[in-house]
Amino acid sequence: MHAVRQVSIVLAALLLGGCGLSIPTDPDGTLDHVRTEGVLRAGASPRAGWVDLDGGDPGGREPELVTRFADDLGAEVEWTVAGEEELVRMLDEGEIDVAVGGFTEDNAWVDEVGLTRAYTSTHVMMVPMGENALQSELERWLDAHGGGA
Repeated sequence: MHAVRQVSIVLAALLLGGCGLSIPTDPDGTLDHVRTEGVLRAGASPRAGWVDLDGGDPGGREPELVTRFADDLGAEVEWTVAGEEELVRMLDEGEIDVAVGGFTEDNAWVDEVGLTRAYTSTHVMMVPMGENALQSELERWLDAHGGGA
């Protein structure tokens, strides 16, 4: 019985691979859209030490990480500054691709949006719920490029 199960798993993997399905995937194609359009739509909520607003584009630790991530994807960042609730709405409606603001793992929006793994001891970035390819790519990038530094 164990051998039959293994054969079934291998066949399923081959069939899915032949269909052009990649895992993880983005149901709304967010990561592919960023790569093809060359724009990462990012939201920022001011938070001292994490996101600073001095008149122009957001600055500080998290906007710098987002900008470097976008550069690696061959994209420019298009910033929107708003409060947390508005950023969550924008993520849910597909108006932005990522949000930063010194958010922690235990924030109030945990059931509304996707959260990256903590890239410091507790800090996370928000992404649209279910856009797993984007989330995975961002997490890998944060792991490799000093997100915790």
